[in-house]
Amino acid sequence: MHHFIFPSQDTWISSGSSTITGESFKDQNFGRDQILEVKKEFFNNSLDHQTRALVNFSGTEFTELSKSVADGTISSDASYFLRLYEAEGNAEMTEEYKLAIQPISQSWTEGTCKDGDNPKNTNGCSFENRSNPIGGTTVPWATPGVSVLSVSQSEQSFTNQSPDVEVDVTKMVNMWLKGQEENYGMLINFSGSQETDETTFGHLKFFSRNTHTIFSPRLEVRWDDHLPCTGSNTGSLNELTMSGLSDNFLYMKGLRESYKVGERVKFRVGARKRYIQKTFSNSVQTVTGSFITEGSGSYAIKDVATDEFIVPFEDSSSVSFTKLSCDSDSNYFIQYLDGFYPDRVYKIQLKLKYDDGQEQVFDDDFEFVVKRK
Repeated sequence: MHHFIFPSQDTWISSGSSTITGESFKDQNFGRDQILEVKKEFFNNSLDHQTRALVNFSGTEFTELSKSVADGTISSDASYFLRLYEAEGNAEMTEEYKLAIQPISQSWTEGTCKDGDNPKNTNGCSFENRSNPIGGTTVPWATPGVSVLSVSQSEQSFTNQSPDVEVDVTKMVNMWLKGQEENYGMLINFSGSQETDETTFGHLKFFSRNTHTIFSPRLEVRWDDHLPCTGSNTGSLNELTMSGLSDNFLYMKGLRESYKVGERVKFRVGARKRYIQKTFSNSVQTVTGSFITEGSGSYAIKDVATDEFIVPFEDSSSVSFTKLSCDSDSNYFIQYLDGFYPDRVYKIQLKLKYDDGQEQVFDDDFEFVVKRK
């Protein structure tokens, strides 16, 4: 199962100043930008300043997540991943670099300002302040540039690859879910000495929650919710032959044209031999369906317009977030649609893995639309 949570706040902050006018960026707010910038600025071949990004998932969706974990709807051993998506190309990157994701230790206010505001605006979070209300009193960070906890840190290394972030933050999220620390969100910056050295270069741009695209930051929850395709779960279904010589066929059963945001849908999958020969008999015949051998069937979901996987096939045998379940009617999988964007077309793909290691993907326009409530 893959479940998505979107940020309640995000912004980026800058530690620098204008090399032309000298105006400081340290108190400037960028809370309504469509982009989150994590970069190192150089001037006269020397490091001038760096920027950092903040993302917070402590809103209503996180509260519902906490309730679902507490009541067992979501497994207590679920994994959590921070996802950030590259926006508009990234400049002057070194071949290798590392990003750190750390838990923030103080509350902060996103703010209502943008990078292009002239004169600059300071309403909200900045490098110096975690809050700066209009007409109110500034509230500084305990440590300039965001105060973080030392109890948990996640890292992702990059080597000549897309800068999209997909980093495991399970330890950090569990710390919040168990009430060990308050959830004030995550800080994203270059890791350790890379943030201030003069050998690591980079200007990373990620979509923020204010983007008009489908690539908003998200917290992705993954857990194994499948029921094994064994024993009484399979009822009177016949097991599909999974030798490499078999020609099998998977299809969707009862797929509707549309579903609503927030639905939790049991998608049913039919399985049979692709070709069934005619037989003749004077006795009454009972037709039964087939089920896929345990661990041999999986699913994925794509956004049709972008061809991006929303729920990808799992490539490793050690994980089982997209394995097909089985009951006496057929194989199936359950998908929460509360993290899917409305008025978009999605496509389901199905995959069989045969006993000899061959894989077969069924991509037969199994499409549906997610509608607004």
